[in-house]
Amino acid sequence: MKNNILITSAGRRVELVHAFMHASTLSKVQAKVYCTDISPELSPACQVSDGAFKVPRVSDEGYVDVLLKICEENNIGLVVPTIDTELAILSKIRRSFFDKGIEVVVSDEELVASCRDKRKTADLFDSLEIDQPAILDRENLSFPCFCKPYDGSCSIGAIPIFSAADLTKDIIENPRNMFMELVPKSFSEYTIDAYYTKDGFLKCLVPRKRLEVRAGEVSKGVTRKNFVYDYLLSKVQRLKGARGCVTFQFFVNEDAKSVKGLEINPRFGGGYPLAHDSGATFTDWLIKEYLEKEEIYFNDNWESDLLMLRYDAKVLIREN
Repeated sequence: MKNNILITSAGRRVELVHAFMHASTLSKVQAKVYCTDISPELSPACQVSDGAFKVPRVSDEGYVDVLLKICEENNIGLVVPTIDTELAILSKIRRSFFDKGIEVVVSDEELVASCRDKRKTADLFDSLEIDQPAILDRENLSFPCFCKPYDGSCSIGAIPIFSAADLTKDIIENPRNMFMELVPKSFSEYTIDAYYTKDGFLKCLVPRKRLEVRAGEVSKGVTRKNFVYDYLLSKVQRLKGARGCVTFQFFVNEDAKSVKGLEINPRFGGGYPLAHDSGATFTDWLIKEYLEKEEIYFNDNWESDLLMLRYDAKVLIREN
């Protein structure tokens, strides 16, 4: 039986690696946790794992072959992707890896495509009956509004447009840009960590209010079991094609109890460690579901109002 775990594009996700390593010690399979990265010698997560492997960029033609070879040579039974750009590729090869006894925890191609293209995400929110900022016609914009690439991530290229004077030719003619209603600053940002089983059924939902963000990743946040939880619970019980951790992003007006959907990312978010430490141990459940073949039951026994304050830490490696 293949029972080791591989976290791809591990980068700085030390807390995620540690969570899987701890979950392994509590499991029946006693898995080792490996990582990949284009520069594993410079990846903190790779350095704290049980072993790390250098891989080409996800966009390179030989990436999948290299990944498969690593899996076969190191008894990998569970592959956990962590970045947006690899999801589409891995969703296409998931079945071929499964046929070799390797489970890749990635959502179906159609869902990944809907999450990657923010125009399709808008349709997905509509199908879930979740409110969202209004999408605007670029030929008939109203101000203020918000501009972002339909396939962007980490807020790159996302900017507010306060008047027609702020529009440049590059902005308006860029076919990747989409325009939407500008949500006022009275709204807070929430990220919701959701766990879905192989058949797309929800087993846990943890809203996290983002108090401070650095470089697109939450640095201060707090769990909230409030009206956001109640609003979403019935709407996202079933998400066709979803597997593992899926993160929803919302704007929330806490006074008016208004919720507007922004993004869906079918992977672990950077702030997942807060949900984990609140009791939503997705890493443990992935091992149970995929490696131990156990059923996962609905769990709402996580701690609300748990505050996370992140700080920079270091990993030291002596080159000799």
